[in-house]
Amino acid sequence: MMMSYGTFVFSLPTAAYEQLQRQMSWRHASSERLHARPARQYVGPGEDTISLQGVIAGELATNLDVLDELRALADEGKPLALVEGTGRVYGAYLLVNLNETRKELFPDGTPRLIEFQLQLERDDDGAAAEVRA
Repeated sequence: MMMSYGTFVFSLPTAAYEQLQRQMSWRHASSERLHARPARQYVGPGEDTISLQGVIAGELATNLDVLDELRALADEGKPLALVEGTGRVYGAYLLVNLNETRKELFPDGTPRLIEFQLQLERDDDGAAAEVRA
């Protein structure tokens, strides 16, 4: 197991990602001052986005429609736990974008390769609401 997103497991037989990119930001409010640079104050964490890029190879995959499982999780609109195979917990994330490219097609349209990119955005507020409910 490389990583799990809720009940979905990223691995060689399902969907192996080749690249994980994480982008984080921090918020700083600013107030203009006369004859000086703006005054800044840290007001908390900003966006936390994780992008995964990978390939599903027909020779290794047990199911070429595995991305439908991710689509079904995204359709629920709920933040899910993102946990690395090493045990590292990233937190609760929403699946906000999924791109799929089917390549090297057989005559019946079955792909040899499926490239995918997905974007997850952290949603601590939604996860806390789920716990309280």
